[in-house]
Amino acid sequence: MINSVKIHHTAIICGNYEVSKKFYTEVLGLTIIAENYRAERESYKLDLALNGEYIIELFSFPNRPARPTRPEAIGLRHLAFQVPDIDATLRWLDEKGVIYEPVRVDEITGCRFTFIADPDDLPIEFYEVTV
Repeated sequence: MINSVKIHHTAIICGNYEVSKKFYTEVLGLTIIAENYRAERESYKLDLALNGEYIIELFSFPNRPARPTRPEAIGLRHLAFQVPDIDATLRWLDEKGVIYEPVRVDEITGCRFTFIADPDDLPIEFYEVTV
């Protein structure tokens, strides 16, 4: 069994970054942890918290498609599970015959992660946090 600790975050790609940022912060009352502009992607990444707990990544991407494709489409981007050991997670996925993407490293945090698809091809992330 995968040793998931908790859901790490929910990532959402928005159609209009400023409108969504205002909604999540002013309407829902989430607080901004960090806001990063990634020039190479022409994309914002806004980290949001509820009661001090990191819960949402809000992304903007230019020329994003409608939801029928993934992963850079408007809407819910993926569900992420925090795991203490990505290598153990990969072994478990191998045992279950689940195909996963190559492990990547988060350019901001340095943490390792991978994605799988659920039966409906929705993306699910396993995000390693070792501390």
